[in-house]
Amino acid sequence: MDLMHNKVIKIVSGPLKGLYRILLSEVLQNLLIVACINPPTETDQEKSEEEILSISQYRTNQIVWLNYQDVVDLERQNLILQVDTELDAMQLNPINIESNSERHQRRVLAMAGFLNFENLRNRLLTDGSCGQLVKDAVDAGGFSKPHIYHLFSLLCRFGFSKNSLKVEYYNCGAPGVSRPCGPDRNKAGAKTVKQKIAKSTGEILAPTQPGMTAAWRHAILAADIGIPLPKPKMPTRIKIILNSAFFKDYAYVNGQLRPTDLELGTYPNSNQIKRVLHVNHSDIEHIIHKTTKNHFTANNRGLVGKSWEGVSGPGHTYAMDSTVGDVYLRSALNPEWIIGRPVVYIIVDVWSTAIVGFYVCLTGPSWSMAKIAMFCAFADPTLIADLRGVNLQNTLFPHPTIPSTFLFDRGEYLSKAASLTGASLNLTGMSYTPPYRGDLKGVAEVPHRIEKDEQFMFVPGAIDARRKEYELRKFDSKTSVLTVREYTKYLYSVFNEYNMTANRSHRLDAHMKATDVHPSPAGLWAWGHSVGIGTQLHRDHSDLITSLLPQSEASVTRNGLIFDRMHYTNRSQDEADEATLARNAGGWTKPVYFYPGSVSKIWTPDVTGRGMVALEISDHSTASPEITKDEYDDGHAYHILHKGERNHENLLTSLGQREGRRILIDEAVKKRAQVPPSFNLQKPSITEARILEKNADLRASEKPPTVAPRRPVNDKVMQVHTSRLHNLLNPQRKVADDE
Repeated sequence: MDLMHNKVIKIVSGPLKGLYRILLSEVLQNLLIVACINPPTETDQEKSEEEILSISQYRTNQIVWLNYQDVVDLERQNLILQVDTELDAMQLNPINIESNSERHQRRVLAMAGFLNFENLRNRLLTDGSCGQLVKDAVDAGGFSKPHIYHLFSLLCRFGFSKNSLKVEYYNCGAPGVSRPCGPDRNKAGAKTVKQKIAKSTGEILAPTQPGMTAAWRHAILAADIGIPLPKPKMPTRIKIILNSAFFKDYAYVNGQLRPTDLELGTYPNSNQIKRVLHVNHSDIEHIIHKTTKNHFTANNRGLVGKSWEGVSGPGHTYAMDSTVGDVYLRSALNPEWIIGRPVVYIIVDVWSTAIVGFYVCLTGPSWSMAKIAMFCAFADPTLIADLRGVNLQNTLFPHPTIPSTFLFDRGEYLSKAASLTGASLNLTGMSYTPPYRGDLKGVAEVPHRIEKDEQFMFVPGAIDARRKEYELRKFDSKTSVLTVREYTKYLYSVFNEYNMTANRSHRLDAHMKATDVHPSPAGLWAWGHSVGIGTQLHRDHSDLITSLLPQSEASVTRNGLIFDRMHYTNRSQDEADEATLARNAGGWTKPVYFYPGSVSKIWTPDVTGRGMVALEISDHSTASPEITKDEYDDGHAYHILHKGERNHENLLTSLGQREGRRILIDEAVKKRAQVPPSFNLQKPSITEARILEKNADLRASEKPPTVAPRRPVNDKVMQVHTSRLHNLLNPQRKVADDE
């Protein structure tokens, strides 16, 4: 132990037992001069070190001259302890009151001889006492000799420093000191007007309202503890306390037990109760009393922590959050359809605050939709841009991969599917924030606010939720114009701008500034990976598809591969063999994986090779690539919705046509029945009748022939013709005559 000036030592036993501050240590002269801070007494033997140090400030400090070697021997016997003393916080705070500062400077000027070590050493060695130092201090400061000894006592107790001489008016016994009234103590404070008037006439009146007693104080605090959070307003709070702790007398009124009226002076008034509550509770407790515990933790607590604490670098920890977008969307199938508000998933890197992925859907929130958002964050950015139909704008280099830790919403995390997904992707660091504690995932909540603030100003159909809440304005959903795909493109641009331009200057340390790191989420992401603190975990493309995308079945038919009534084709392989086999041997099904944000692609295991093969929607399919799976199902459901009406119309049309055909047949039967029997005697064959009918149609369609000059008639030919005609018609005429 070094025995030096201004140190405090404790001698634990022997005739020198006590606390001492070293004034001077002279090894060559075998001299140790100390000031006794607290000489032990019989009652002091059981005191702790803290109680010994907090002795009365008016105790005179005695200077003791010791043999240096004797103290060293005590140290070797472990009979001396070094005591560390620290000044009170009030003594370390700067002096804000000008008058107190002047008094302090006057004290320092007077005690300059004691604070100067060389002057103190010379006087003690030369004079053998501090008498001359006290005299010089009286002359320099103009104080009395007892006051100088009091200041010297302060230096011995608190140390030879200017702070030890600060004016300690805060210890005069005002704030924070309880002074309950009782039999031995009257009520303090100004007198009432009635007491002042009585005193002027020589009469001393007792106060009408007694002072605060210890019993009243305990009763008020006990009753206040029973009031649940959040505490009501102060007038109501006072009434509850009075009703709980001070209504003690009851009487029967009309057969019912009711409390009697309180008498003046038997209960504390409102000001006294407020005083007790104000003094006995800290400022933090008063803030807590105004709200619930969860609300205080989420909205009122001090933000002393950082979201990236414990995160090693970019790519290590992602946070996911979902919200309902404050915008109405229209259908891509029919722009007149308003399909409602979308659900937006956002995945944020906690360390760099960069948005690594997002997904817009019409269903959820659910774990199936959360997996698709993860696919958008982990998959190749080129593929995601192609599915969204946007030009690739990769703002994060290198592109995001699977993290080490993933934070989810509680509702999406607590599912069996979540644990299965984590096991398939080796996500061992999956967790969720506590419920109703959105403040613990602010890094994921802020991008939602940025997204909504952007669309409030520019997107037609956006809902200003805060304006609606404060001003109660109604929103017209007919002003919406965007589809799901167009809204996805819009957010893609907003988030790219955020990654490149959001100000993160407060995150740059001296090393980052020296290397000219761009103060943005993308800049922090790139710098973290360049210096080797980033996290990248590779997963095969096929693993991401099978683990994160929804699975279904497609049918192989003679027309090709059909999935959900849509035809898909593999442009890199010939599908004729599968179609031929399905036509001759019967079709079969195969597993497929699809991205609900677009019907343009599906994936199926490659039976002829490795990994997954991508199938693109055919040009002659029943859907176009720009619509989503939800919109396609929506259109199909709308089509089925009116199937009954269409079947009814078709039935009426069929029945009408059928009735028309029946009438036509009936009329034909009637006409056939009216044909004379003579026409049925000899009929031409079907071929001859067809020729006659055809010639009749031709003759009817031809123009009347022009009259030509008559030629001489061959009499022999005419005779033969006439004879045959008579032979043909005579039998028919005879039958007709008989009839």
